[in-house]
Amino acid sequence: MAGETRRFTRALSRPGTAAELRHSVSEAVRTSVLLAKPKDIEPIDYENVLLQKKAQIISDPLRDMLLFPNEDFQIKILKRHGRTLCSTVPENARREAQSLLVTECIKTYNSDWHLIHYRYEDYSGDFRKLPNKSPRPEKLPVHVFEVDEDVDKDEDTASLGSQKGGITKQGWLHKGNMNSAISVTMRSFKRRFFHLTQLGDGSYILNFYKDEKISKEPKGSIFLDSCMGVVQNNKIRRYAFELKMQDKSSYLLAADSDLEMEEWIGSLNKILQSTFEAAMQEKRNGDSLEISDDELQMGKTEHVTSWESMHYELTKSTREIEAKKNEGRLKLFMLDADSQKLDFSSIEPDVKPFEEKFGMRFLVKCNDLFFNLQSCVAENEEGPTTNVEPFFVTLALFDIKDNRKISADFHVDLNHPSVRYMLSNSTATMNGCEGLASAQKSINGIPESLLQYPKQGIFSVSCPHQDIFLVARVEKVLQGGITQCAEPYMKSSDSAKVAQKVLKNAKQMCSRLGQYRMPFAWAARPIFKDTQGTLDKNARFSTLYRQDSNKLSNEDLLKLLLDFRKPEKMSKLPVILGNLDITIDNVTPDFPSCVNSSYIPVKHFENSSKVLVTHEVEEFFPCIAKLSQPFTIYNNHLYVYPKHLKYDSQKSFAKARNIAVCLEFRDSDEEDAQPLRCIYGRPGGAVFTKWAFSVVLHHHHNPEFYDEVKVELPTQLHEKHHLLFTFYHVSCDNTSKGTTKKKESIESQVGYAWLPILKDGRVVTNDNQISVSANLPVGYLSYLELGMGKHTGPEIKWVDGAKHIFKVATHLVSTVYTQDQHLNNFFQYCQKCDSGAQASGSELVKFLKSLHAMEGHVMINFLPTILNQLFRVLARASHEEVAINVTRVLVHIVSQCHEGLEQYLRSYIKFVFKTEPWNSSKCKTVHEELTKSMTVLLKTTADFLTCNKLLKYSWFFLEALIKSMAQHLIETSKLKLFRNQRFPASYQHTVETLVNLIMPHITQKYKDKPEEARNANHSLAVFIKRCFSLMDRGFVFKQINNYIKWFSPGNPKTLFELKFEFLRVICNHEHFIPLNLPMPFGKGRVQRYQDLQLDFTLSDDFCKNHFLVGLLVREVGSALQEYRDVRQMAISVLKSLMIKHTFDDRYTAKSQQARIATLYLPLFGLLLDNVQRINVKDSSPFPINQSTNGRKEDTLLGFQTGTTTTTPQRSGNSLDNSIHRDVFGVISGTASPHGSSTPSINAVRHADSRGSLISTDSGTSLPERSAEKSNSLDKNHGCVGSCVMRCDKLEQLEIRSLLMCFLHVLKSMSDDALITYWNKAATPEMMDFFTILEVCLHQFRYMGKRYIASVRKVSSVLGISVDNGYGHSDADVIHQSLLEANIATEVCLTVQDIMSLFTHVFKGQLLAEHGHNALMKKVFDVHLCFVRINQSETALKSVFAALRNLVYKFPSMFFEGRADMCAAMCYEILKSCNSKLSTIRGDASTLLYFLMRNNFEWTRRRSFVRTHLQVIIAVSQLIADVIGIGGTRFQQSLAIINNCANSDRAVKCTGFPSEVKDLTKRIRTVLMATAQMKEHENDPEMLVDLQYSLAKSYASTPELRKTWLDSMAKIHVKNGDLSEAAMCYVHVAALVAEYLRRKGIFKQGCSAFKVITPNIDEEAAMMEDGGMQDVHYNEDVLMELLEQCADGLWKAERYELITNVYKLIIPVYEERQEFEKLAHLYETLHQAYKKIAEVTHTGKRLLGTYFRVGFFG
Repeated sequence: MAGETRRFTRALSRPGTAAELRHSVSEAVRTSVLLAKPKDIEPIDYENVLLQKKAQIISDPLRDMLLFPNEDFQIKILKRHGRTLCSTVPENARREAQSLLVTECIKTYNSDWHLIHYRYEDYSGDFRKLPNKSPRPEKLPVHVFEVDEDVDKDEDTASLGSQKGGITKQGWLHKGNMNSAISVTMRSFKRRFFHLTQLGDGSYILNFYKDEKISKEPKGSIFLDSCMGVVQNNKIRRYAFELKMQDKSSYLLAADSDLEMEEWIGSLNKILQSTFEAAMQEKRNGDSLEISDDELQMGKTEHVTSWESMHYELTKSTREIEAKKNEGRLKLFMLDADSQKLDFSSIEPDVKPFEEKFGMRFLVKCNDLFFNLQSCVAENEEGPTTNVEPFFVTLALFDIKDNRKISADFHVDLNHPSVRYMLSNSTATMNGCEGLASAQKSINGIPESLLQYPKQGIFSVSCPHQDIFLVARVEKVLQGGITQCAEPYMKSSDSAKVAQKVLKNAKQMCSRLGQYRMPFAWAARPIFKDTQGTLDKNARFSTLYRQDSNKLSNEDLLKLLLDFRKPEKMSKLPVILGNLDITIDNVTPDFPSCVNSSYIPVKHFENSSKVLVTHEVEEFFPCIAKLSQPFTIYNNHLYVYPKHLKYDSQKSFAKARNIAVCLEFRDSDEEDAQPLRCIYGRPGGAVFTKWAFSVVLHHHHNPEFYDEVKVELPTQLHEKHHLLFTFYHVSCDNTSKGTTKKKESIESQVGYAWLPILKDGRVVTNDNQISVSANLPVGYLSYLELGMGKHTGPEIKWVDGAKHIFKVATHLVSTVYTQDQHLNNFFQYCQKCDSGAQASGSELVKFLKSLHAMEGHVMINFLPTILNQLFRVLARASHEEVAINVTRVLVHIVSQCHEGLEQYLRSYIKFVFKTEPWNSSKCKTVHEELTKSMTVLLKTTADFLTCNKLLKYSWFFLEALIKSMAQHLIETSKLKLFRNQRFPASYQHTVETLVNLIMPHITQKYKDKPEEARNANHSLAVFIKRCFSLMDRGFVFKQINNYIKWFSPGNPKTLFELKFEFLRVICNHEHFIPLNLPMPFGKGRVQRYQDLQLDFTLSDDFCKNHFLVGLLVREVGSALQEYRDVRQMAISVLKSLMIKHTFDDRYTAKSQQARIATLYLPLFGLLLDNVQRINVKDSSPFPINQSTNGRKEDTLLGFQTGTTTTTPQRSGNSLDNSIHRDVFGVISGTASPHGSSTPSINAVRHADSRGSLISTDSGTSLPERSAEKSNSLDKNHGCVGSCVMRCDKLEQLEIRSLLMCFLHVLKSMSDDALITYWNKAATPEMMDFFTILEVCLHQFRYMGKRYIASVRKVSSVLGISVDNGYGHSDADVIHQSLLEANIATEVCLTVQDIMSLFTHVFKGQLLAEHGHNALMKKVFDVHLCFVRINQSETALKSVFAALRNLVYKFPSMFFEGRADMCAAMCYEILKSCNSKLSTIRGDASTLLYFLMRNNFEWTRRRSFVRTHLQVIIAVSQLIADVIGIGGTRFQQSLAIINNCANSDRAVKCTGFPSEVKDLTKRIRTVLMATAQMKEHENDPEMLVDLQYSLAKSYASTPELRKTWLDSMAKIHVKNGDLSEAAMCYVHVAALVAEYLRRKGIFKQGCSAFKVITPNIDEEAAMMEDGGMQDVHYNEDVLMELLEQCADGLWKAERYELITNVYKLIIPVYEERQEFEKLAHLYETLHQAYKKIAEVTHTGKRLLGTYFRVGFFG
């Protein structure tokens, strides 16, 4: 055994692999334990359900949402529109065509486009593709937010409502230091500008400022309603006077002169006098109105009515607010960043029909050819000076990089008419058209005369680059040797004589040899500046170089062009003096009066006699698949190039030197055979001619030629078609006798050659070497050499022993003939089979296999024709082997086309593919055969290459299946049948097999072959989605189920991507809503919608009945247990789908949206299951990519960090300062985006010594934590499958998206549905529901323009993307803040609607225990949340109305029992009373007055002690929080409250107005007493000292003392003074303990705390006075406070003291038998003692020693 290795180990390739494997196995086991697969749910049998519930569906008013529309799709035929005015296929071509390839090609170019048109296809994509969708509203309303108000901007203080007629005075005074601890000296006076003004409620205020700008906030204020008197006081300074206040303090002021002092004292006394009189009057009124209880009872009714009338007034205004609120409400998703973003990623390319495509096109304009040798050619020497003989220009493009000619020749005649006249005798014979009728011929409807002298040509280049040249070759009439003829043109002297001589010679030659040409000169110019195709318009043609008779061929020319940019080489070439003026220019697509290369007019052709016709010149495409395109027009040209004749060894003819080649195209070798008129003529002659001549080289036995002859081939070629070449010796002798010589002596035949066009059924191309014969017997084509000197056919006399002495090349440009042998053979065999020959499967397979060898460019060129033929063969295949091989060829072709040519395949499937009419006996359907062969290919593992290609390009095959199925249904009229009868069961089975075969490939190959897996997945989704329109929908649901079964939780990210991409495509089906049947499913009678048992959780029934939506929500639910990327993917699919429903114009009615919302009700369950992960309130509500965040994403069970529920609203300045810290923190990842950014001592101890870090950032206080604990115990029911729920927080983007969906459902659903939900839900569930609403308010809160701008600024500096589709400009910031503002407002209004519905419906439940129940507290928290968060003016208006309603409906909650709700309300209202916006101040003041008034009524008109006390406490708290309260704005709000009390008729006769006045007076006193705090807000020691002395002064009022102690604790925590903070908590606890001791509720008072701190005696000074009458402390409050003490002491490392605190708690818990809490306490004590031992041992704890220093003297 030792020698033998374990089999397991043997299988491993390298050491260390075993460990890796073990690790991966353990990982797999771990994840499988945690993430069990959700159970499969079988979908409903859709078609049967429709039948069973037919009556219910028909009676449903919204039945359009339950049924697919009729005629959902149809076949649409589009007319084929080409570029040309008439069809490019010749009229008789169809009749003449015999071969299958030609016939099929013609059919392809003539047929119209066949589409399957889905009527609602526009609705089947992403929401961005919806028709009539306007995601961006025209104009968003602008909302006013306080946070956007300018920090320094304040309303003019004077304008804040001083009453008319009141006394005002202003001027400079010296103000003495008011701190009584320091005696006032001369030096302590400060010069200030004082302004005396009357407030709105009639009371006076004296504000002082640093300078005369009284529009700013004052430095301080003195309220004269608490001033007792003004006296002169000259002890310390001259002209000084003192204001004595009620609280025995005083203010010392000094004027600059006696007069000023008198004036000030006079004014102030006058005010005091009037105030005193008013107070006395009020007292008299009050005394006379004091009434007994009995009288009160009697008069109660009238008070009630007046009170109700006041409420009526307020509710009336509330109703108005409600009405206004519902005006102009926006769809939430309209404001969502995702719907605003333009995202083109999912938008598929637009598929267009096939069309002719060109490369870079440019226009060549030929203007003039001008030589230096000029004269007048007319006999009488009258007329213009011109060239002295005719010249002919041929233009063509040459590519020296590819070393080839890339365009056909373009022939131009630039001669002056008088010069052309010199040729008039010879043109007829030259053009091969003797006997041309004088009648005007027309070609394709264009008069021939318009085509005879072209001047403009359009060239096209597919691959532009700098090395493409336009070459001009210049020819003239044959005269002699090139050198001799060019000589006169190369001299610059004495040109007149030379010109006459040349002219005379030229005239003779033109009349004699006019039809023959000789080479003369050439020139060239570059075309492009770069590879982008920029035309080099400035370049000119080079000088004209003389042609060299030995370097005429194209190959030689290309060599010359290689040196074109080398001046040293070009300078050696002989130059002809002259100039060629040809310009180039860009071409517009609709260039007028154009003909293509077959002379067919292109659209925009003007057919008038004056028009200049532009010719398109054929481009010679390289044989590269990438540059090829499918042919769309008929074109059948053959270009012939005579190259070379070797006649130096011939003995047959005496004279054979000046040799001309005459070319003809014949269709017979009979005796009387005539050449066909199919050769394109040269300028000046007929457009089509019977023959063409080459250039003639003088005295050359072995001439080279460069001519190109263009032949229009007949549609059907046969064996007799051939090219016939006749060679002539041309006599150039120009003696005097020469004129009398006959024509015969000019030219003599010196041989014949012929080239059959077809060879093996294909057109001959490239270079051909052929023999020349001396005679031309009848039937020469039948001559065949047999070898051994024998032959068949006629006798032929061969020149030079039948050697191949003539070289000729041909180039085929045809869209109906192919050079490719394999393609040709395949079509020939198919034709043979079609014509009735017995087709053998194996033969056909052989030809199919050979198609793999077809050239790429040929495949692309004939793509539609080849594919049509292959699909035809597939449908007729009698053997499976044939079908499989056809599919293999299709796979090969499709894969070849994907190299950048995929659009051609898409065009083919969409516009061309059409199955043959179905005939059950003869052929099967394409979809059946194709599905079968695809399953075979996917099974055969041996041929994995084909299999991979099939997956990669599966879209093509699956689209073909869909189109074939649709055409089959329409053509066989099966659309009327039930869905389950449309296709045979065998086909459904094959489709199911196909889906089950594709799946393992996707789930196993996603790593090695990601593209294959991704493509197959997407194509499968599109296929299944389309099947919904064609097949049995229940069957399609099953396929989706089959798909989903292949995935499981814990899969790698790629598989999740695939799954959600699949779901995204499927759910985008245009009839997604009917597929989910949003209707009641119940047993028994037809259900009404109102009786519906709604599902708010993902029950099995829900998932079954509403299959797709159930599946999606289930998948999203399980994805939320995965890591971030997966969560975001899932949420994005869900949200996009819901956005789509919102913008779908088929479902705009409210009832329709409500019905859609019922499909998404399980979202409630989903969010409630994850409530703790969503409960993130204090992260920045501004989406930032937290990609740099250092948190580990994959922790399955993250630790829950607490979150602060409230954040004090900061003033503008501090907001700005803190922005950058927060933003940088979030961006850099140092600040957790979930924790609170301000440390708070009320944090849960996460048992730091037990292995987790101490967490000062977590803001969850103890009671909250225990609530969470109890909640989390109930949470296990919400698991997806049986997995453990994660509890790490979700990211901001995810939370916002989920909440957006949640709010959308809430907003859309009917009130009935919502009430049904509330009735069903258990209390903990309700609490979570409201928690989510609170999170909504926090997450969508508006942070202000400055914040948005700074986040953008920071992110742009750091190069981090801010997640919204906008840039960094001011306009972007404005647009984004407008969006955010509208979202915040809309969310606020939506949540408010829900709250008002809830409080209305569940009033009874909320009133339990006088409103002091957990549910009511939660509802109240949500209401407060509205005010605590930045809201717009619009939103706040309705918020205040809602709060008024709450006070009116639930008075007991505020005015009975514990005062915490009333306290919170007062605090928030008072904060709003200090708002920068006057409307908000007004509303807040009214609300506060309403609260007092309600309290007054609640106490049966005795007093409003509770509100009175809570307002004072709230003011103190606000001052302690340094919120900057007490400025002019706050004064105005107080004045409004006073005015309300004075003008309220119903309470005029009670003590209420004076109590209100008393309250405002007290508030002002507190404000003055604490005025110094503002000055010391940045000096923590001084601030705490002030607060300490304040707390001391309130010894008699425990609530107020507690407020200041709490405030001190906050400041200490902020400054990191944890011991001091802990002591503050101890004092608070002692205070409450003392109170409870005196009430007899608790045994020990403050003395029990002496062991902790000796200073505790301060708390014993509590007095039993009026301040105690509304205190509601109890044992629970004390327990909370003692826990808080312990917490604080732990943080301060004062472990020894914790024991003393716990000694007070333990007896209470023991009595109550709260064992869980006791266990927790003892555990903490255990840790504390361990800590004491540890720090004693290590000495690592440093506790400070403190000294209090005071200043005296």
